[in-house]
Amino acid sequence: MNDNELGTYLRTWREAVTPAEAGLPAGHRRRTPGLRRAELAMLAGISVEYLTRLEQGRDRNPSAQVLGALADALHLSLKDRMVLRRLTREADGGDPVLCAAAPPLGRTVRPTVRAVLDSLEPAPAAVLNWIGDVIAHTAGYARLVGPLGLLDDERPNLLRYFFTDERARETHPDWDRVADDLVARLRHGAPLREPAVTELADELTVTAGAEFADRFADLATTPRTVGSQEIRHPQAGPLRLLNETLALPDDGQRVVVHLPADDTTAAALDRLNGRRPGALFAVPETPVRETG
Repeated sequence: MNDNELGTYLRTWREAVTPAEAGLPAGHRRRTPGLRRAELAMLAGISVEYLTRLEQGRDRNPSAQVLGALADALHLSLKDRMVLRRLTREADGGDPVLCAAAPPLGRTVRPTVRAVLDSLEPAPAAVLNWIGDVIAHTAGYARLVGPLGLLDDERPNLLRYFFTDERARETHPDWDRVADDLVARLRHGAPLREPAVTELADELTVTAGAEFADRFADLATTPRTVGSQEIRHPQAGPLRLLNETLALPDDGQRVVVHLPADDTTAAALDRLNGRRPGALFAVPETPVRETG
């Protein structure tokens, strides 16, 4: 795992912002399309030497004022600013208050969460923890993903399935996009110092190689709370699903609900669940507005 994540994050964003985006002339003979260190340092009002120390990991505790100036210069969104602040805390050994408040990695759900899950039937829905363990699900979810092989393991894990089971690639035409999101969620939604997170990351780095490792090293990709995916289902045929994620931060868990994106998928899921048509309704897909 990268032990200079803060520096890597800053350098990645510096190299991604063009001089034009920062209001600077492009000039000639640039070795990178992004900003030079001197340019970012000037925009943020800090010295080149100090920015170099930050990027090289020789200084891991910048002030809030410096972070704000760098975020402004790089035009970071609110979400990306939160990642920057989080990486600062990680680099400094962790924020004691945040670490103390972090819930343990759970593999059971509260009765009220279980009741909410039951109320979602027959929609495919599941509760996952930080590392992607499927710890509870609806019967509709089992009928959807069971034939895909996701629930074959005694302790099913979404990341392990996606990166080590060939059936995941065969049944998900948009495998790359879903894989990007899963790894981004592990990186940005889980406490990286949690042993189970480290163990899973190390395991998948060995078993999946660069497919996982390169994604895990990409600090710029953040997870989506809403999205869509396609599935080539061996029983129901091609499906288009919209995904909604509901966070349970106090439990270190999230509820993921899959809803049909069109009438054909709704009817196919009804047949899969042994229901009459109309049990599930297609949800119109609307553009997601980016904030920040």
